[in-house]
Amino acid sequence: MERLKRKFIGDKKFYAMVLAVAVPIMLQNGLTNVVSLLDNLMVGRVGTDQMSGVSIVNQLFFIVYLSLFGGMAGAGIFTAQYYGKKDEKGVKDIFRIKFIIGMVLAAIGICVLWFWREPLIGMFLHEGDASLSIDATMVYAKQYLAIMLIGLVPFAISQSVASTLRECSQTLSPMIASMAAVVVDLVFNYILIFGKFGAPALGVEGAAIATVMSRFVECAFLICWTWNHRAEHSFITGFFSKTPIAGILWRQSISKGLPLLVNEFLWSLGVTMQAQSYSTRGLEVVAGLNICNTLNNVFNIAFLAMGNAVAIIVGQMLGAGKMKEAKDADTKLIFFSSALCVGIGACLALAAPFFPLTYNTTPVVQRLATSFLLVMAFMMPFCAFTNSAYFTLRSGGCTGITFLFDSVYMWGIVVPLAFVLSRFTDIRVVPMYMIVQGTELIKAVIGYLLVRKGIWLRNLVSEEN
Repeated sequence: MERLKRKFIGDKKFYAMVLAVAVPIMLQNGLTNVVSLLDNLMVGRVGTDQMSGVSIVNQLFFIVYLSLFGGMAGAGIFTAQYYGKKDEKGVKDIFRIKFIIGMVLAAIGICVLWFWREPLIGMFLHEGDASLSIDATMVYAKQYLAIMLIGLVPFAISQSVASTLRECSQTLSPMIASMAAVVVDLVFNYILIFGKFGAPALGVEGAAIATVMSRFVECAFLICWTWNHRAEHSFITGFFSKTPIAGILWRQSISKGLPLLVNEFLWSLGVTMQAQSYSTRGLEVVAGLNICNTLNNVFNIAFLAMGNAVAIIVGQMLGAGKMKEAKDADTKLIFFSSALCVGIGACLALAAPFFPLTYNTTPVVQRLATSFLLVMAFMMPFCAFTNSAYFTLRSGGCTGITFLFDSVYMWGIVVPLAFVLSRFTDIRVVPMYMIVQGTELIKAVIGYLLVRKGIWLRNLVSEEN
């Protein structure tokens, strides 16, 4: 028993280190998701058609956001390891690479979502509850999308700066930036959606304007803060340097980053295709999933932050050549994340019957949302485990393996299963949702085997490399 305790449970110093990294990320993500929840509630009070339109567009933006994260994450592997090695020039060059990647991906996202907006939105519109209108949902979705596109560029800049700061163990300033952004978002959502303090009631357009404003506030704060602290974070001073980035660094970043970019794109597209499969059961399913995902995102912040903690803490240990310490810390981090989410999942299950009642929608939508939430509450510890396993593999640069673990699994098993169940059976949407989400159990077993094998114990920035 004592041996198991030493293996899975750390001392006070270990958890102080973990919480110093994870808590600011939790607070940052928590604030963002709580405000998204309140935004969603405000739009939901306007009407179900408006809420469904916003939900569909956010599902499409989800693909772009994760593609941005994935595109920068490959380079981010090197940031954490260069920082662990105390190589300032390496950190600076990687930041420049991330910025360029972010701008290119944002431009692609804007073009795709603008020129193909109608067919993309139309994939989710299917007849269901007679009280919901496909035409109205399409109009609201297009209004929301047109404005949200403006915020993609500042979002990409913010991610390049914030991710670099976090990988250098500076998690407080990105959290403060998010706090400022969410305050702006929340206040102006209330004013512009409902037309308060003399402003016009703009509905979904007001929600989009408030979100875009918050993107610019976050971006401005991060740039100004980092510039004012350039003595500690000198990567910001080299952005306009004429010194070319070493070709080998580009090749390494692309070779590690391309699998992650493709992975995040395909994985997020797979999640979207799952939602599209569920939507074949009617517009009320789209609304129910929107309510479920909004609350679920708030409860997911713990294991998502722990995944980031794994990437940062383990990545820095690997970069410093501390392989034994990295393996020990990783085991304790994965156990802590999974155990934490047993309790968080129980809290989500308790909230599931009551949260949907706060929306101005039909009883059918409310019942569907409750059922979806109960499924996600049960699956949360398993999602925490697979998320930590993914970041463990990524911290050692095993991006090809993470591609197989995430996207190939998604498109080889999960998406085809959802497609077949939705098109070739008469199964109701809740049992379909349970079966599809249950595939996470198989993925958890695969993740355990990959982490245990130790293929991720690699120093990518050693002098020999």
